[in-house]
Amino acid sequence: MTNTDTQTDTLVPDPDRDLLLERYIAVAPELVWAAWTEPARLTQWFTPAPWTTPECEIDLRPGGIFKTVMESPDGERNDNAGCYLEVVEGTRLVWTTTMGAGYRPNEQHPMSFTAVITITPEGEGTRYSALVMHGNAADAQHHAELGFHDGWGAALDQLVALWGH
Repeated sequence: MTNTDTQTDTLVPDPDRDLLLERYIAVAPELVWAAWTEPARLTQWFTPAPWTTPECEIDLRPGGIFKTVMESPDGERNDNAGCYLEVVEGTRLVWTTTMGAGYRPNEQHPMSFTAVITITPEGEGTRYSALVMHGNAADAQHHAELGFHDGWGAALDQLVALWGH
């Protein structure tokens, strides 16, 4: 079960239902934050190549929309609209695909999850963490089989290539 450790206010990943990508990146924390919160930057790195992110909408506040459109080289498009649950300036974003703007429940989403992006200064770069929590083990397993670590890792590599030092 995923829960909150009240002393550290960090989430404890559930090995059955959660996927975690965590690593040090040589990108300043403020640039990682900008890459996640400014549509013009997010569209440059968010989707692993050769796919692209031609559209993005961000209303950076709890209840605000987080929407991306991913497009394949042959024109297949995937619209993904979610809702921010928590925004801690410069350090933490929590968003979910289970709800849209204004906390309105989404219709059945093909990949329902809640993502917790944590940006922690470390040396001259950032300790980056993407915790993706699923409602059940089968959904987490399916997301892993679809290539969560490779895909989210490739996207992070693209962010580093753009703004790393």
